[in-house]
Parts: sequence; C-alpha cells; structure tokens
Amino acid sequence: MKTSYLLVPFAPLVGALLAGLFGRVLGRTLSHVVTILGVLVSLLASITVLRDVLAGNTFNGPLYTWAVVDGIKFEVGFLIDGLTATMMCVVTSVSLMVHIYTIGYMKDDDGYQRFFAYISLFTFSMLMLVMSNNFLQLFFGWEAVGLVSYLLIGFWYTRPTAIYANLKAFLVNRVGDFGFVLGIGLVVAYFGSLDYAEVFKAAPALADKTLNLMGAAEWSLLTVTCICLFIGAMGKSAQFPLHVWLPDSMEGPTPISALIHAATMVTAGIFMVARMSPLFEMSDTALSFVMVIGAITALFMGFLGIVQNDIKRVVAYSTLSQLGYMTVALGASAYSVAIFHLMTHAFFKALLFLAAGSVIIGMHHDQDIRNMGGLRKYMPITWITSLLGSLALIGTPFFSGFYSKDSIIEAVKFSTIPGSGFAYFAVMVGVFVTAFYSFRMYFLVFHGKERFATDGHGGHGHGHDAHGHGDHKHDDHGHHGGGLPHESPAVITVPLMLLAIPSVLIGLYTIGPMLFGDFFKGIIHVDATRHGAMAGLAEHFHGWAAMGVHALLTPVFWLALGGVAAAYYCYLVNPAVPAAISRRLAPIQTLLDNKYYLDRFNEVFFAGGARSLGAGLWKVGDQTLIDGIAVNGSARLVGWLAGALRLIQSGYIYHYAIAMIVGVAVLVWWFVPLAAR
Repeated sequence: MKTSYLLVPFAPLVGALLAGLFGRVLGRTLSHVVTILGVLVSLLASITVLRDVLAGNTFNGPLYTWAVVDGIKFEVGFLIDGLTATMMCVVTSVSLMVHIYTIGYMKDDDGYQRFFAYISLFTFSMLMLVMSNNFLQLFFGWEAVGLVSYLLIGFWYTRPTAIYANLKAFLVNRVGDFGFVLGIGLVVAYFGSLDYAEVFKAAPALADKTLNLMGAAEWSLLTVTCICLFIGAMGKSAQFPLHVWLPDSMEGPTPISALIHAATMVTAGIFMVARMSPLFEMSDTALSFVMVIGAITALFMGFLGIVQNDIKRVVAYSTLSQLGYMTVALGASAYSVAIFHLMTHAFFKALLFLAAGSVIIGMHHDQDIRNMGGLRKYMPITWITSLLGSLALIGTPFFSGFYSKDSIIEAVKFSTIPGSGFAYFAVMVGVFVTAFYSFRMYFLVFHGKERFATDGHGGHGHGHDAHGHGDHKHDDHGHHGGGLPHESPAVITVPLMLLAIPSVLIGLYTIGPMLFGDFFKGIIHVDATRHGAMAGLAEHFHGWAAMGVHALLTPVFWLALGGVAAAYYCYLVNPAVPAAISRRLAPIQTLLDNKYYLDRFNEVFFAGGARSLGAGLWKVGDQTLIDGIAVNGSARLVGWLAGALRLIQSGYIYHYAIAMIVGVAVLVWWFVPLAAR
C-alpha cells in the first residue's frame, strides 16, 4: 500500500511540473492530459487507500528524516486513517471535476497551461497537508496552499483588482499563520516533539501546566496552544474577522473559486482542528472560543449573501456561512459532524460554483444576477444541477446537506459549552437566511422574466462584478456580446452532473458509519463525560430514513421552507417588496453593502496605521534622529570645532611661541606639585 500512499500526493505534483515547466513544448492538449491523468491516478489511489482503511489497515510513520535537532525530529511522514482517507477522496474527486471543467472554461485563455499547473500543484499541497503525521509537514502544506492560492487568485495579473485581491488574501492569511506558528512553537517547546502521536500522548501530563504571558496572570498551556492553532484556522478557513479575503478571491477564475472554497484551503482549518481533537478536548475555553467565532461567521456572513448581486459572490458568502457551521460543530466537540459537513459541502458547493461558471459562460460573461432571469429554458442541465445543489445547501430532507447540517444544529442544541446558546440561535436563524439568499439567486437567474439583451449587454452595469470586471481575462467589460444565453458544452455540464450525484446521495449513505459507527474510532477523541453533544445525537438517531421523515416536523425544516417561500414572493410574485424593504431599512442596507465596514476599518486602522507609523519613523527616526542628529549633526559639530580651531591658526610665529610658553607654564604648574608629593 505504500506505493498507493506515494501516488496520492505525487501524481498531481508530476502533472504540475510537466505542465508548468514544459507547457509550451507539450501544448494545450498534452498539458491538460498529463495534469488530469495525475489527479485521476491520485483519485484511484485514494479510493484504494480508503478501501484498505475500511478493512482495518492504517499507517503512521516517517518517509524521510530531514534533520534532528536536540532530539526533535524534522520529518516527512504519512498518517493514513479514516480521517485522512476521507479528505484524500474528497480533495481528489472535486479536483478531478474542476480539472475537466477547466478545459471548457479556460479554453480561450493565454495562460491555459499555467492554470493547469497551478491547480495540480494546489491539489498536491492540500494532499500533503491532510496526509501529514507531524506539525512540520502540516505547516509545509498549510503554507503551500496559501502560496498557490495567491498565484491563482491573481491569475489574471493584468487586472489591478486581481492583484489587490491576492495580496489581501496573502496578508490576511499571514495574520492567522502568525498565531499558527506560535501554537506550533509552544508544542515544540513544551511537548518536545512535532509528531502528532507523541504530542497527543504527552498532552494529559500537561493538562494543568500554566504559562505567565502577561504579568502574574496564569494561562493554561493547552488553552493558549489551542487558541493559537485555531487562529491559524481562522485565517485559512476564513472565520470572522479574518474572513475578509475570501469574497475578494472571486477575482480568480471560476474553477479555482470552486477548488479553493469547496475541497481545499478553506477546509484545511476545519481538518486541522478535528485532527487536534485530543488537545482541544482538554480546554473548554478554547472550544468556547471556537464555537462563538463560528456562530458569528455563520450568521453575519449569511446576511451579506442577501445583498450580493454578483453570482459568484453570493456563493462565496454562502461558503463563509457554511464554514461557520463547521466551526460551530468543532466547538461543540462534534468533530466528526464537522468533517461530515465538510465532505457533503465540498460536493454541493463545488457544484454551485461550477454551475455559476456555466451561467457566466452562457450569459457571455455577465455575472450580475439582475441581468439574468428565465435561463431555465436556455440552460436546462445547468438549471437542474443548480437546483439540486441549492436544495442540498439549504438542508432539504434526504439531500446530503440535510444530514450534515441538521446534525450540526442538533449537536449545538445538546452542547453545554459556554456560548452554545448564542451558537444555537445563530445556526437556527442561519437556516432561514441560507434558504433565502440561495433561492433569491436561483429565482433571479433561472425563473421570472428575461432581463438580458440579445447583444450581451445587461441593464445593470453590463456584467460588471463588484470591481467592474467580468470573470474573463480577455473581457474586462464583462460581456462578449452576441446572441441569447446558451447551454455550456459537455466538458462543463458533465462535471456538474457528476457532482450532483453525491450532492444528493452521499449523506444518507455515510451518516451512520461516520457519526455513529467506528469510522473515526481512535482518531477523533471526545471526552464524553464533559461534552455530551455526540451522545445526545446518537440517542436520537434511528437511521437516515427516520431522520429524514422526522425532519418534516421540525422548526429547521419550516425555517428553510419559509426562506424559500419568502424568496419566491419577493423576487417572482412581488419584485417591488425588496426595493421597499431596502428603502425602509436604508441604514441596515448600507451596513450590509459595506460589509460591516470591516474592510474600511482594516484600511484605516491597520493599513493606515502602518503607513502612519512608517511615516512617523521616517520623519522622526530617519530624518530627525539619524539624518538630522547622527549624520548631519556630527558633520555640523566637526565644522564648528574646525572653525574654532581655525581662529588660533594665525600663521604668525610669535603667536605659536607664546602658545608654547603658556603650554609649558601650565605643565610646570601641574606637574611640580605632584612631584613634591
């Protein structure tokens, strides 16, 4: 099996290197063939590994020892278990669909080979992250996905908005990564190892260990370590307030939006916390912090989805909200539920992003949903797959998203962690909000009257997104012009149909073994004596069918149905209602349009503060102290001394003779008394 372990990450890497280094020689067709073949091999190897894990075979060991410093080993190694195998299959399957989809979506782009190289490299980075058995390799994968996301978000580097977006993503993630590095540093300093198994084994002995961070206050070592690690997850998984980079990442091409927001990068933080469950279980404070941050993200990012008009940004804010749900589950000690929702969400969110890309192509690269309407008859495959993805997203009974989302809500209900009351309120309100913004987009795009012109010009800004650019390198005005909307080619619609299958079915097949079976036994640790969420879930679970039927009588179902009904009324029956609400709630509308002014705050406080600090250091430190005093001041002092000495340099010999006589007299006066002593 070790061959399969190696094939999983390194097959995409080989494809990335071939397309990246020899893309011009290989040409377009061979470039996408080698990268798709690499990801296909990786997927088949991942399925083989999953079957082996299900048979009871796991692996934990080093592949390569890089260095040994003071007894601490820096290694590259694999940890293959149920959690790893799940992530491997999710990442490779979604990545394969994105690779195939990219053939059609990027066919006219100049950077075709480069894009395939990047997405294959992205897949390799994520696989190295999830397969790691130590913090060093985890950090390597963590930073690698950040680097490649920077390259992909700014893929169209001639756009100023794309360069701004990838720089923003890079900087915000560095903030989170600073906390992540501190957490790993604490692990090395106090646990004396980077290996997961050794760290988890040593954790109970350090449960009561405290630190003096500021003054005499005592802080729990495990609490500080877990919070630092989670700050890293806040950056990667876009949790409030480090979420601001993710909506702007829509500046990248649609395929990478699907890959970043569905199966890779943003799920890295969720995976990491689940992997670190033996540490987080020992700190209720850290769990409470995780839960509250997740609840804020789930609720308030959902509100922002309501006011978005760019089709990709609606789905992006949906991603933020769903990541908040996963984080809430982590805080409730329902780690397996978080991973379960991560898996189901990966499929239906990738489906929704790729469907959005299909709509953009069909609309001649117009992204404004106000310019659409009635696309159902023009794009039937995109329509039905979008409907299935939207139904899964809002938690419709028997769809995959229902099983994972309802399990999160129930887990929070049974949780006793401080903050669980607020979290339960947030996820319940989030059900209505999610249904409303999801079907607002669905109804505006696929139903109602047609609001597009046959020349490709829309009526609300000609397809500009929030920054005035359509999703295509060669068309910064967002439209190519010409003709009615049209269905996308098979290379785009086939991945949509393939992703629709797990979006509907995977939840009911996997909920039993993943949440209540032995699939994560010995991998995810829950202290059932203090954290009873999973026990409460297990007590009320009577199979997938009974769960689906029972859901029809719960408030969650009626909240979701209410959201759909409200969207239907507001955008199909009486379109004047949203405008009237906006006028009456103008301050709230302004607040939402400005995304709670967090971007403005960051620009003024952090960016502006940094510029002010730099200007102050330049004027006071550089100009005044260094140039004014140290450099120019010393020069002026030397000049003054030289001027004073110049006054006694008269050139007359009798002046020098008098000076010599006076000097001798002074010396005699000074030394004669000393000699007499």
